[in-house]
Amino acid sequence: MTHNKVVVAMNSFKGCLSSAEANEAVKVGIERIGYDNVTTMSMSDGGDGFLDAVMPLTGGERITVSVHDPLMRLIEAEYLRAGNTAYIESARACGLTLVGACERDIMSATSMGVGELIVHAINAGARRVVVGLGGSATCDNGIGMLTAMGVQVTDERINLDDFILNNHDVEFVAASDVTAPLCGTYGAARVFAAQKGATTAEVEILEQRALHFARRTAARLGRDCSDRAGAGAAGGMGFALTAYCLAQLTSGAELLLDLTDWSNVIKDALCVFTGEGCADRQTMMGKLPYIVARRTKLAGVARVIPVILLAGQVSYREVSEERPFDMVECINPDSMSLDECLQPEVAQHNIATAAERVMRHPEYLVRILSKSCQPIND
Repeated sequence: MTHNKVVVAMNSFKGCLSSAEANEAVKVGIERIGYDNVTTMSMSDGGDGFLDAVMPLTGGERITVSVHDPLMRLIEAEYLRAGNTAYIESARACGLTLVGACERDIMSATSMGVGELIVHAINAGARRVVVGLGGSATCDNGIGMLTAMGVQVTDERINLDDFILNNHDVEFVAASDVTAPLCGTYGAARVFAAQKGATTAEVEILEQRALHFARRTAARLGRDCSDRAGAGAAGGMGFALTAYCLAQLTSGAELLLDLTDWSNVIKDALCVFTGEGCADRQTMMGKLPYIVARRTKLAGVARVIPVILLAGQVSYREVSEERPFDMVECINPDSMSLDECLQPEVAQHNIATAAERVMRHPEYLVRILSKSCQPIND
């Protein structure tokens, strides 16, 4: 078998490029040096772009619903209905991209819109609901979502009398973009709240809210799900779905790769390109590039397939160049301002240039070719 196919599976560059646009930019760069066997796969780890990635793999129908955004403004949001399964992208209802930088209010931002999408899907006949978690503007532990589903959470009690699942038998899957627990050093507040606008003092308030809600939930339901990997995804919605809806917590990236039959896609690949806007410790907590690299290494093919990471920003101390990635390349020149880098046309140009640089540079190309021919010795 000739191994000359290049597989491209980029995550979205949040607020800048979709997965498909980033993929196309890599393809343009690779084709500049004469490689014309490039396979692109639209991807998501549960956050932005989840529906767009799932749609071509499952078919189905897009359903538009009026829901509340993180600031309780009415917006139109879509979910996907495929048979009796509904696919919901939480970022479409409570995503950070829905809120301007000067509007962010992490202390009151709500996940209610996600619950409204879930209720609509269940009332329309869905008996399996897959919720993609990631890219949220919220850190409300999923309380807004639960409120829309009929759970009443007050200072005095948690009332489940009107909970929609009292009358419907529905299987839930929570497709998380990270492995973070709800609370603690690596939890929803302390890792992710700052990027959503929280001050240092607010991060600690949000942490205490999460701890308090977790304790009350455990006392009410008789189970503590706060330490589960992914419970802290999307501001704690992973926790709420697991505790109240008995959702199976899984990696959103793993779910997408399963749908694509990843091992078969890469069996004749020369190398794999993946990437995202910022590669740092969050990448190593279950973001798409990390899962792509790990799954590629474990694919079962009888040789090593190099994985190349392209990112707009790279924390080299947190993203090792050798594990799990064979190469790590920052797409942006040091001299370019962040505002310029975030312009879509500039980002596409920089991605294409980086991909071309990787494939054209003799040292890089030798490393790729030597690794792709190297057998795996168990």
